[in-house]
Amino acid sequence: MKRQPLASISLDLDNQWSYMKTHGDSGWKEYPSYLNFLIPNVLDLLEKSKLKITFFIVGQDAALEKNQDALKLISEKGHEIGNHSFHHEPWLRCYEKNQIEDEILKTENHIIAVTGQKPIGFRGPGFAWSPALFEVLSEKGYIYDASTFPTFLGPLARLYYFWKAKLTDDEKEQRKELFGGLREGFRSVKSYFWQLDSGNQLLEIPVTTMPFIKVPFHLSYLLYISQYSVKLMKLYLKTALFLCRITKTEPSFLLHPLDFLDASQIPELSFFPGMRINREKKTEIFQSTINMISKYFDLVDMSTYAQSTSQKGNLKVFSANPY
Repeated sequence: MKRQPLASISLDLDNQWSYMKTHGDSGWKEYPSYLNFLIPNVLDLLEKSKLKITFFIVGQDAALEKNQDALKLISEKGHEIGNHSFHHEPWLRCYEKNQIEDEILKTENHIIAVTGQKPIGFRGPGFAWSPALFEVLSEKGYIYDASTFPTFLGPLARLYYFWKAKLTDDEKEQRKELFGGLREGFRSVKSYFWQLDSGNQLLEIPVTTMPFIKVPFHLSYLLYISQYSVKLMKLYLKTALFLCRITKTEPSFLLHPLDFLDASQIPELSFFPGMRINREKKTEIFQSTINMISKYFDLVDMSTYAQSTSQKGNLKVFSANPY
């Protein structure tokens, strides 16, 4: 049977405290966590779906003993582990190079200590990236970055965030570039190489948005649409997959923890869109979504995807300092 194109699947393992921190809520410094019950549930769903994916882990969670047994399960079940920074601050793009290096290495060391895996891929919190980040990743032997999010909706997402978050003026200033600007929408939805000032290249695997239209279709967006109409959600996803197929785009499909949780479990996060959908319904939508994608694509983790993509030899190259 002819092999299908690939689609990578990843889950940004943002924890309760990181959502509270970004939202400006008190109590996040106590590092409340849902990982002990979220991870076994997600791993069970993935096993039933016969999927191996990439979990991007936050270093602070790996450093805390209360999370370590759950995090070990990810590696034990054969899933890839990526680096998602230590402090999970979406304003990472503003960091100096030495700060970024500390974030990467500190997270890496804790992940290795807990899981035995050395990450070879990175995703910035809140899709944050910078040329300095890419230089650090290249210097530390990372194979790919997965931080770009090519959509024109970043400024709207930032407005919504500022409306809902409890932030001081200083915090708003710190977060003023959160989710990027309109120029993000002009970036490629296909994988490509960054050309770095050092002369090195780094593979970039964007979180895929609909080709041409550049609107998101990762699971959180599908769940939001499903609140109004499951039929509309399925049509939306079918359209995205059709556009990927005709443009020969191998999608990178993104999951988040809140795609598997509801407000009854974590009332502190009930303000997030989609949290009023009960977790059983979310599980059904996840499974139907995976079934739809797998009709046209073979689902793999990010490192498998990166290896296959790098070997094609026809990827475009973009400067990491185009502006």
